[in-house]
Amino acid sequence: MNVRDLLPVLIYDDSCYYCSKFASIAKSLAGKNILIVGHYTKIGKEIKSEIFAKDYDSTRMFWFVTDKVAHGGRAGILPLVFFILKGKARKTPLRDMPLAYGTDCKTTRAFFMRVKTLLSNSQKIPLK
Repeated sequence: MNVRDLLPVLIYDDSCYYCSKFASIAKSLAGKNILIVGHYTKIGKEIKSEIFAKDYDSTRMFWFVTDKVAHGGRAGILPLVFFILKGKARKTPLRDMPLAYGTDCKTTRAFFMRVKTLLSNSQKIPLK
């Protein structure tokens, strides 16, 4: 699989309820212009294996990956929003992938912990 053909991609925590809702909103706004996959899905694991080092824990935050940079957590919010607002159409259309909806983290405390994690985690990884 060539990851470059799948970009841009949003990778989210598909075991978390609130993260799944976030991905659902992104999918409704972006349409088929962004591939949205879960951290724990087969395709998500394949994409992450090509982007991140084997010992790197990429599941700490969501990732918005473009052809130049993998934006993680807080650093991914603005690039994701700008991409959606631009409305850039993909060169090759994406097949519609169903979102996985997690049921963990459905409490109010878990919601605030996710917000705290989002605000405290931020990283950019240049792609080769």
